[in-house]
Amino acid sequence: MEEYDHKLKIFACKNSQTFAEQIAKKLNTKLGDSELTVFSDGEFQPQYIESVRGATVFIVQSTNPPADNLFELLLMIDAARRASAYKVIAVIPYFGWARQDRKDRPRVSIASKLVANMLTAAGCDRVMTCELHAAQIQGFFDIPVDHLWATSIFIPHIQAMNLDNLSIASPDMGGAKKANVYAKHLNAPLIICHKDRSKANVIGSMTAIGEIEGRNVVIVDDMVDTAGTITKCADVLMERGAASVRAVCTHPILSGPAYDRINASPIQEFLVADTVPLKADKDNSKFTVLSMTGLFADVIDRIYHNEPVSDLFIRS
Repeated sequence: MEEYDHKLKIFACKNSQTFAEQIAKKLNTKLGDSELTVFSDGEFQPQYIESVRGATVFIVQSTNPPADNLFELLLMIDAARRASAYKVIAVIPYFGWARQDRKDRPRVSIASKLVANMLTAAGCDRVMTCELHAAQIQGFFDIPVDHLWATSIFIPHIQAMNLDNLSIASPDMGGAKKANVYAKHLNAPLIICHKDRSKANVIGSMTAIGEIEGRNVVIVDDMVDTAGTITKCADVLMERGAASVRAVCTHPILSGPAYDRINASPIQEFLVADTVPLKADKDNSKFTVLSMTGLFADVIDRIYHNEPVSDLFIRS
């Protein structure tokens, strides 16, 4: 029996309920029925209300903090495996803990490797995720990893904006490769910003190299947490004579002072994906949300039918 003869079922954990609903809608199906029992002390237990025996089960959950999001996904994987699912596939729009991908200081953990081990130990057969903070994290897994790229939705949107004198900027050296993909496909010059970080989430000084004066600049980043780097980059670009500054971010973590910093910055528009939902109680007037659910739905459909997925992405 071929894999696609097994029934496809999509389930959502609580952090990605809306994202999963949109995926199911695009696949002309409904979310599977599950529930989460929460005990008085905060412990919780997920349960599948319907049978998953013999099914190919896709479980959707971004694993941004708190750690409950990751642990709920692990429990859902374990429950599906114990309920005799044929395949269990973790769909992780935002792969949390990915910033800890190497031992860059003495006596620190490599959290992303630990997360990969836990997903495998829980019974996951495959992982689908989007724009890992460090692409080499794919190598931490001994199971297949489908690594999606948001360039497929952002680049056509930027093209449709028809910005004159467009330049693409990377807010740090680590993002230069990603920004270069945008610059190449948009036929725009590349600006590289270099930062000195005194400690985590704190920027010291920043310089920018490239064609800036009179340009409409789009800053490209994979994730924004406290927004210190990207707003500092916007300030530097405007000081160097940029005509305007916009920003693109796949994963809008946006913790602490992020919203206040962005709203007070010279960034005119902030394009984000929906891998992490924006906070409803914040001022989101500068944000434009582009959905990744269509791309995820296409990849899920192709994986289910054993079809290639590489032609769906813009990578280089």
